[in-house]
Amino acid sequence: MGVTGDVMGIEKIRPMADEVAGLMAARFGGVRRGQHADLGSMLRKRGGALPRRLRREARVLADADLKAGQPKLARQVDFEQLERAHKALVSYLRPLGQGGRMQGGVVGVAASVMFGLLILAAVAIWIMKVRGLI
Repeated sequence: MGVTGDVMGIEKIRPMADEVAGLMAARFGGVRRGQHADLGSMLRKRGGALPRRLRREARVLADADLKAGQPKLARQVDFEQLERAHKALVSYLRPLGQGGRMQGGVVGVAASVMFGLLILAAVAIWIMKVRGLI
């Protein structure tokens, strides 16, 4: 691979790692609203949520991301392996889209409200029973 191929590959490493970190944060949490996490910290926080095979792929991508800051080390990165790792991680993390996450959030809120109403009804029935109204 020529020098231009290496440079193009080096420039691709950081966006690939950021995309995977963003998908992990969206799917598994671990990042406060408005903050941006790098892939290394996401692996430390939520890496256990990934299947074992994908954890290895994520480590490959995180190591390449660290090497990308130093061009001499970045030339040692196997870009084919990196592409495969990125593709596998994105295909695993992406299926749960924004709509699915939003729907899951709405279902969670609705379940909390229903549980609260159930408790309120139970307390109201208990009070009515104690006062002899029923």
